[in-house]
Amino acid sequence: MCIGLFKKEKFEIVNNPQEAEIIVINTCGFIESAKEEAINCILEMAEYKKTGNCKYLIAMGCLVQRYKTELEKSIPEVDLFLSIDEYDNLWEKISKVIKKETTSINPLDYMNRVISTGNTTAYLKIAEGCSNRCTYCAIPYIRGPFVSRKMEDILEEAEKLAKYGIKELIVIAQDTTKYGIDLYGKPRLAELLDKLCKIEGFRWIRFLYAYPESITDELIEVVKRNDKICKYFDIPLQHFSDRVLKRMNRKSDSASIRNTIQKIRKEIPNVILRTTMIVGFPGETEEDFFELYEFVNEAKFEKLGVFKYSKEDGTPAAKIKEQVHHKTKQSRLDKIMKLEKQISKIKLEEKIGNTYEAIVDGFSDDNKYICARSYMDIPNEDGTIFIKNNGKVRPGDFIKCEIIEVRDYDLVGKIV
Repeated sequence: MCIGLFKKEKFEIVNNPQEAEIIVINTCGFIESAKEEAINCILEMAEYKKTGNCKYLIAMGCLVQRYKTELEKSIPEVDLFLSIDEYDNLWEKISKVIKKETTSINPLDYMNRVISTGNTTAYLKIAEGCSNRCTYCAIPYIRGPFVSRKMEDILEEAEKLAKYGIKELIVIAQDTTKYGIDLYGKPRLAELLDKLCKIEGFRWIRFLYAYPESITDELIEVVKRNDKICKYFDIPLQHFSDRVLKRMNRKSDSASIRNTIQKIRKEIPNVILRTTMIVGFPGETEEDFFELYEFVNEAKFEKLGVFKYSKEDGTPAAKIKEQVHHKTKQSRLDKIMKLEKQISKIKLEEKIGNTYEAIVDGFSDDNKYICARSYMDIPNEDGTIFIKNNGKVRPGDFIKCEIIEVRDYDLVGKIV
């Protein structure tokens, strides 16, 4: 959306920071590793003031929202730090720094955007903020409470994306399954997905970050009967031990989690389940970890990511005295990832001989292979299907491919 404002003001958008006169960095401040990455990126971009064309450096987003004063003092190379609270006056503040008369008087909006994810895939944000208040998470303090967008506004944006040529629509929010509760008094994600399926042009529709306690029978049914909706559930569980879940202030317990997973698998054949887990949460014992490990072995998730607990400023969990040693966290992460690698290999080997529709994302660096994805993979997170390049396909094409080989978390296929 910020890019959209620059485009509206007749700026040329470039991908190479070496060429840019104005560099804008959108930062994340969710966990320690993300904060470090954001700061390193700011410092890296600051070098283009010396070696490139950069005249103005702007940083915005979650990290700035949390640490604006500290950042202004410690990184003077940045000409403007913009917190999330200032987004309604975004262009007014930017135009003062870059010394340009402004014609934009409207606040930042979802319709005024430039798609930076290619010509085929786009993300559709349906809400801002989060009200779940998990004890380890800083997002409610950064982004504020959960606020749904009006359904008609979302559908209008989706219509524009379809007309633009988008084929894969990915619906996102901090918790998509809570969509509509604040506006309409009840969750309406299932209804929204139904309406999105009626928009001509979309080939695939996905939704991410579905919290387990809010996955209803209605939502499962909508996914089951709509061919456009990928049979893929991204469910951030974070743990399985009831004791840890309670300390995390999660709304699900182990019994309800197990029931939800079993119900989805029963109702939707060949469904892909993705989740994330946190190891080393304060007070996590060996018994708690063993429960988590055994559940991962039982549930056999097709996709699983593991994070070491990160102590975040201002969160209740950061005040708990029973912090787990970093070596213990790493050991537990390694154990679960070793298990998941074995599970993933078995799951992927079951795909050999099967034929899938896949979208072409691009090509390998040496141009020998097509890089594609089926419904089983989301962009930049999951695996890739590598197919020998026949020189006849382009990014964005949909192809049929047969799986012939497995490589760790990726697949090898051939066009059929």
